Amino acid sequence: MLPLSRRSFLTSLARTGLAGAGLLAHVSAQAQAFPKYFSSFSVDVSPLKAKGLGPFADLVGQAALDQLRRSFADRVDPRGPRFVLVITGIFLTSSPDNGRGWRRHGGGGGGGSDGMDGEALAVGPRGQILARHPQHAARDPDTSSLNPDEQGRAVAMAQHYVWWLRRRLG
Repeated sequence: MLPLSRRSFLTSLARTGLAGAGLLAHVSAQAQAFPKYFSSFSVDVSPLKAKGLGPFADLVGQAALDQLRRSFADRVDPRGPRFVLVITGIFLTSSPDNGRGWRRHGGGGGGGSDGMDGEALAVGPRGQILARHPQHAARDPDTSSLNPDEQGRAVAMAQHYVWWLRRRLG
């Protein structure tokens, strides 16, 4: 049974018309729709730096930023919000040849795949978050045989992550 205060609130809401509640739900869903156009692109690797990754985090961030600019080049409009990608973790398997182990860089993940976690944000002119899209992307390191070294694989993972963002965001 609902507590009296909550029941009273729901009763009041019903009396004022459920259309108002439907409108609020519609506005919330619409506010979370990711915009089509962006005024600028940036990558925040501070979560990786907080985990001690320093220059490695900068390498990953620059690779992601370069790929964002290429992948979303057709969606630039100075009137749009800023596109901010926050990278929270990168995971590289320690055995790319057999996929038995993994090495962590700032979070979870593992198995025989390289992976990356983060969140794309659409940020308005006053710093308000207009929409967010959290994402995890994984990649078989065997497909990165041209870059068997850790830095090359990290760059390939950052690019792969952004390719998936573009695919998911349209």
